[in-house]
Amino acid sequence: METPKDLKLAVLIDADNVPYANVKEMFEEIAKYGIPTFKRIYADWTKPTVAGWKNVLLENAITPIQQYSYSTGKNSSDSALIIDAMDILYTGKVDGFCIVSSDSDFTRLATRLREAGMKVIGIGEKKTLNPFITACDKFIYIEILKNKTAIPAESDQRKVSKKTAPSVNEPLSKIDPEIIKQFTDSISDLADENGWAFLGDLGNLMLKKKPDFDSRNYGFPKLLPLLRSINKFEIDERDSGKNNIKHIYIRKKIAAANR
Repeated sequence: METPKDLKLAVLIDADNVPYANVKEMFEEIAKYGIPTFKRIYADWTKPTVAGWKNVLLENAITPIQQYSYSTGKNSSDSALIIDAMDILYTGKVDGFCIVSSDSDFTRLATRLREAGMKVIGIGEKKTLNPFITACDKFIYIEILKNKTAIPAESDQRKVSKKTAPSVNEPLSKIDPEIIKQFTDSISDLADENGWAFLGDLGNLMLKKKPDFDSRNYGFPKLLPLLRSINKFEIDERDSGKNNIKHIYIRKKIAAANR
């Protein structure tokens, strides 16, 4: 059986609708989900607006696909990317697709690929419209990748003032009542007779309900610290019996009178 990191992914990039500055971090993120076997990027390369991509393509071995603009004000790369995606789908050589764009015009493509049994990961900016986000299995905001900053070595931390220290996880969204309700409802959906839900199952269910859910959106590197910060849930760390590995369970806090 293949592990998630064994999945073969086709990475298709819409150069007109994503910045090139964080491509390295983007591919590091994609590597968590699979191996990029196709890496293609689409644009009218005669335009000066995409000149900044040149060095990025060489450094990351991305194949540029030329698509001339046949009319003014229309992104001509969309059709080329969609045609290539369907061609790759029918080769049977991939297990999933990563569509890198903030353009919701790819909503139907993402839906069609999922209908064919493909895993679809979207990567785009926070401005991406909801239809494209919900059409993907998972959607990752580029702004999260922009916030990835190396933590200074201990010897260097003393040299960095609190005012100038980089923020490792700058939140994109606040923890509002809606997200807390989604946690509460999901725990209820998964809970055993004592109200406990396994943390891994909770994360998977949240992602199914909200494809752009990511603890990093709220300034936390993992789900557990996010849940601790909300302070509405009980956390139980149980020994698994294997190399000090803990199984984490979550439930809604129970009032003392009801215990």
